[in-house]
Order: sequence, then structure tokens, then C-alpha cells
Amino acid sequence: MPANLTPDYFEAEKAFKAAKEVNAKIEALQWMLRVIPKHKGTDRLQGDLKRKLAKLKSQGEGSKAGARKGYEYHIDHEGAGQVVVLGLPNTGKSKLLASLTRAAPEVTDYPFATRKPLAGMMPFENIQIQLIDTPPIDDEFMEPWLPPMVRNADAALLMIDCTGELLAGVDVVIDRLRAAKVHLRGARPSEKLDVGHVEKRVIVAANKIDEPGATENLEAFMDLYGDAFDVIPISLQEGRNIDQLKQSLFDILEIIRVYTKTPGKKPDLASPFICRRGDQVLDLAGKIHKDIRRTFKSARIWSGGKYDGQLVQRDHVLADGDIIEVQA
Repeated sequence: MPANLTPDYFEAEKAFKAAKEVNAKIEALQWMLRVIPKHKGTDRLQGDLKRKLAKLKSQGEGSKAGARKGYEYHIDHEGAGQVVVLGLPNTGKSKLLASLTRAAPEVTDYPFATRKPLAGMMPFENIQIQLIDTPPIDDEFMEPWLPPMVRNADAALLMIDCTGELLAGVDVVIDRLRAAKVHLRGARPSEKLDVGHVEKRVIVAANKIDEPGATENLEAFMDLYGDAFDVIPISLQEGRNIDQLKQSLFDILEIIRVYTKTPGKKPDLASPFICRRGDQVLDLAGKIHKDIRRTFKSARIWSGGKYDGQLVQRDHVLADGDIIEVQA
């Protein structure tokens, strides 16, 4: 069976081959395992990657330098996707995490209160999205373990302060991460990246839009960056545009929710399968069980009034909210 490896996988493989340090190799292997298609054709390759990962982790645990670089700060993916929250000091990152999740970060009026990453789960409709609060980045310092964490995440949220220097709030973070071979981008992908470089989708949350002078600052900022990034003005104090922010976080993950049913029974609408945009019915079959993918014959689909139980082939492209009955 062909492996049908994806562009994401090959990008991760490039990063692995270009990595010089054990920590960077581990991050790249974890990335490869996360994006590799899960089916019988990749079973052997998955096994090889896991053996390499175990070997490298044993080397890293025996190295003081590796421990000092912060592998205790690696956070496993949970929920439908992982979003790293970035920004300068006092932009509201910790307050955002406290507002949108059940996590309890230390929220203060002074900078650099956050020293370690903290994860929380943000409810969005019937799924959970993992947010990670991180220490601030400024023009003098960035935690050395932060770029690998962004590299391993699915997307990023960049917080800026509408009452401060908005351009600096974006430029400092983007430039520091770019120097570490991690590129933040808007909706349009870069034309070409050097080997070992990766890019991550980002949306910009412009906080404190309720403060005096904030609207004028944001308008000037949008004249320069409005075409490059999706910018959402928010107020954590007033709760303004928070639902729009949640929707945007879901959108940049580029995922869809697909539901399954068995013949003669109602679909399970409480626990969707999380698929990538562009995934086909055969990809869903593999997520249900690798044997179902192997024996897959056909499927029936119900989809927002467009389909009402029609038979579809294995290459039918799925959409958010589809209900699928797999005929194995």
C-alpha cells in the first residue's frame, strides 16, 4: 500500500535532516509522527520514527544541556488543535487564558509574571482547543525553548496592546521567531522556505480596544498590516469580540468535524472525528480503524441539506458537519 505522504510530512522530514541538536531532532520527529497519515502503508515507517524518537530521548535525558534547554516544557497535544499564545509583556496573554479556559495563570499588572508555559482547554461548540500561555518576548530576550514549542504547535495567536506600540508588538515577535527559523504568516503561505525553516498560521488579537486612543492606533496599524494578517480587535475587560476570536482560532487550525453513524441508528453528534480540510472519506475510515480503511467499500453521507444518505466514493472530500455511514 502506498504511503501517500503529505507536504506537511516532507516539511517535517526536512527539518529533521537539517537539525543539528538532539532537542531539535526530537521536535522534528514528534512533528513527523503527528502529521504522518495513519494507515497500513505507513505502519513500518511509523515504527522506525518511534524507535528513532526513543533513542534520541534517551540521549537527551542523559544530557544536562538538553535538560537545561527545557524539555520539561514540552506540552503534548490535546483536543482538536494546539495554539500557542505569543506577545510582548503585558499584552493580556495570561488574562486571555484565564478568560477562555479553566486554567489559572498568574495575572498581574507587571511584566514577565509568566515564566513557564501553561496549557488550558478552550471550549468551542462541541470540541476543545488547547491554548498555551507562554512567557513574553521582547527585544532583549526570548526563552530558548519557545521556538521549538511554536514549531510543534498547530497555529499561533499573537496578542498586541492597542494602547502601546503596535508595530513593535508584531515586529519583535515575528523577527525573533524568524531568526529561530519559525515564520508566522497570515492566510497566504510563503512562496519558498529554506531547509529547516517552518511557517505557522497566526491571527493577531488587538487587545484593549476599549481604552482611549486605541481605535486610532489600530487604524494606523491596519494601514500597514491589515493585508498581511487577520487582526481581531478585542477587549478582555469588556468581553468584546471574544466569540469572533474563538471562531478565528477554529478557522486557522484548518480542521473540520465529521460525525459517524451505524446503519439504522442516529449519528453520534457529541464526539466528532477531527479531520483536516481536504480530507477524503477514506481518510476518515482510517481514523475510525485501520482495518476499516483496508476493507472500505463505500459510504453514505448526510450534509447540510446537500446530501441525504447518498452513496459516495472513497475520494469524496469531506466538509465540516458531515455525517458519514461507512460501509466496510
